[in-house]
Amino acid sequence: MGPANANLPRHIAITMDGNGRWAAARGVARAAGHKAGLKPVRMCVEECTRSGVEALTLFAFSSENWGRPADEVGSLMSLFLEALDREIAELDAQAVRLRFIGERKSLSVRLQARIAAAEERTAANRGLALQVAVSYGGRWDIIQAAQSLARECSNGSIRPEEISEARFAEALSLAGLPDPDLHIRTGGERRISNFLLWQLAYAELYFTERLWPDFAVADLNDALSFFASRERRFGQRPAAVSAAR
Repeated sequence: MGPANANLPRHIAITMDGNGRWAAARGVARAAGHKAGLKPVRMCVEECTRSGVEALTLFAFSSENWGRPADEVGSLMSLFLEALDREIAELDAQAVRLRFIGERKSLSVRLQARIAAAEERTAANRGLALQVAVSYGGRWDIIQAAQSLARECSNGSIRPEEISEARFAEALSLAGLPDPDLHIRTGGERRISNFLLWQLAYAELYFTERLWPDFAVADLNDALSFFASRERRFGQRPAAVSAAR
């Protein structure tokens, strides 16, 4: 299912940055900032569902984030568990199909089990495809895809010359979904930071100073207006793109 409005992206990817700074500005623990960040997550899911966006991918915890202090990592993992338990019924009711991408073996057995149960519960849903990137890195994603294809070459399933861009994309974490059309990053930083390195090749990049817990409907609409204003040529001349539509 594509978006109801041709000016909407089919797939939005968001780097949810600024929880710690939001908490520091209020003199509260960083964990409080991460918890406050759940509100805009719900908003984005609801707005994407309402408007007909096909997919939403959220960068929740990067592979580099394991280097943060142990107490912060622990509170984040606890928050993931709590959020899964609290939100999964509502996501299921909204026909959201939930999927987690990232290196799961780094997660606790308990969290892995909850993730698997949530994915199984929503697997048949045909609404918004919601991906949550946990213990994820774009370079890891490319490497694991390369390793998978190397194993297929080794056992004779495919020949090296049969590895195309499409075949490679099928081995990545977002296989089966259109690449993100729009990447939103909150918190004022202007970089991709190892998020979806392959998949963001032609995405429109939108950066905002707004800290993630403060990200509201108006901010999302600003990002969507930015996207609608862009002429997306994909390396072609404008006339060629228009003719291809």
